[in-house]
Amino acid sequence: MQQAELIQLLDELRALPVETEWLEFKEAKNDYSFDKLGPYFSAIANEANLKGRDYGWLILGVEDKQRIIVGSQYRRYRAKLESLKKEVADHTTGQLTFLEIFELDVAGQRVVMLQIPAAPQGMPIAWKGFYHGRDGESLVALNLDELERIRRQVAKQDWSAVWVVDASLDDLSSEALARARELYCEKNPHLAEDIAAWDDWTFLRKLKIAQDQQLSRAALILLGKPESAIKLSGTHLQISWILQDADALPLDYKHFGLPYLLNSDQAGKQIRNLTYRYMPDDTLFPTELPQYDSWVIREALHNCIAHQDYSLGGKINLVEKPNELVFSNLAAFLPGSVEAVIKSDTPPERYRNPMLAHAMVELKMMDTIGSGIKRMFVTQRKRLFPLPDYIIDSASQRVEVRLYGRVLDAQFSRLLKLNADLNLADVMLLDAVQKHRPITEDAIKQLRQKGLIEGRKPNLFLSAKVASATEDKATYTRHRAMDKAYYKELVLRHLENFGEASREDIDRLLRDKLSSALTEEQKSNQIRNLLHEMSNKDQTIDNLEQRPKSRWVLKGGCITK
Repeated sequence: MQQAELIQLLDELRALPVETEWLEFKEAKNDYSFDKLGPYFSAIANEANLKGRDYGWLILGVEDKQRIIVGSQYRRYRAKLESLKKEVADHTTGQLTFLEIFELDVAGQRVVMLQIPAAPQGMPIAWKGFYHGRDGESLVALNLDELERIRRQVAKQDWSAVWVVDASLDDLSSEALARARELYCEKNPHLAEDIAAWDDWTFLRKLKIAQDQQLSRAALILLGKPESAIKLSGTHLQISWILQDADALPLDYKHFGLPYLLNSDQAGKQIRNLTYRYMPDDTLFPTELPQYDSWVIREALHNCIAHQDYSLGGKINLVEKPNELVFSNLAAFLPGSVEAVIKSDTPPERYRNPMLAHAMVELKMMDTIGSGIKRMFVTQRKRLFPLPDYIIDSASQRVEVRLYGRVLDAQFSRLLKLNADLNLADVMLLDAVQKHRPITEDAIKQLRQKGLIEGRKPNLFLSAKVASATEDKATYTRHRAMDKAYYKELVLRHLENFGEASREDIDRLLRDKLSSALTEEQKSNQIRNLLHEMSNKDQTIDNLEQRPKSRWVLKGGCITK
């Protein structure tokens, strides 16, 4: 919007009755408490939904009784205003945040207009787990009636449980049916003899995806022939595997349709899952393991199938990057946030496709409903790898899961290895720090008290001082020596393979392996010092020419082992 339009809109909003529940004015002459702003975000989002509006407003710099413009210095710099979106999203259901933040000048007075989206259909918005509403001008708890009114907005019908009137056994893949029987028998070995005697209709009824002589949409999704997809009109039943290079340019791709019981495995098998080598402990011998845990791959992909909102007509994507896997599907994230799932000791109250999800559990495609996400995080932690990222886009109803196939910060891996008793909540915070993502002041204080982080916001990094709390200083020193020995070994191997290297070649070799807590200048200095030590103290390499044309080679007689 242009300034003139915003000023006109502000005048219209100021003229509304004071009890307008999707609108709030605050003076905020100098600042406004984040802990007060959050509950208003929750309340206005919920009230906008209940009043049938697309959004509401929280306006700073205007007195709330007479609506007099007084001006506000709240987050004077634009970058700080923009960061408010992420800060709010960290504490709301579904990571909902502002649609837009406008600044305007009214007769020399600054006004900040925060545009708050209405709560999505069926999803009341909580702030730090608590649902807020308005009673006239007052900020109150969202009452139970209003809470249920929002929750009932989503039809309770299970899309996957709808019967497909013109579908028959001829629409199912015989290979998929046979595989389904094998998996169901593995899940229920005590029924092995009975299962062998069941005809196909009986088996499908036991699997709860058929009744009488009718097949459900879930049956076609899991077991249908490729051509049966036409009977599920309005859907795009496809899993796309896409291989990309470091610049996100496509190198290869392949598409998989029905039956998902078989083709989800085929899509997963496209992933190269190379061997990854790293040294998280006190040794010069690297640990070798696949980049990705096969169970985590399966769980992430099958979650996309089980929780896809098929009515949106989107497909499932599996993008393989050099060191990452990205899974995405179209759906609102019903639990609200990943943190809520991790912290909860009970399964979620609602599922998008209960019939489909139940059948997938019975066919060993998923763990017991509700436990998979938490187990993914625990598995990555045990591997000493970065935790999965969940990117939840409420506006476009899209969920993306990102798995990392390499260590981002060696100190994070070492910290996990030396602190097996760290709770998962703390590990998630440390994971955010290693990824250079903002965390709350409370979280910073909590990690500082435990000696787990150093630096000043926003330049936080994992603490080296943790050595004194989790291992003796001599062990920590050995770890640092191990890092240096590892870098030296890389340089020697490179020179052995290629004969010589410029300083730029060595920078490329080592720079991304150094601690992410270092600045670019510090990394450059560390590499310079390493080369100086190898050439003068170790006598293993020589520089035949000085920079900018440096040419490093193995010193005469030096042979790497």
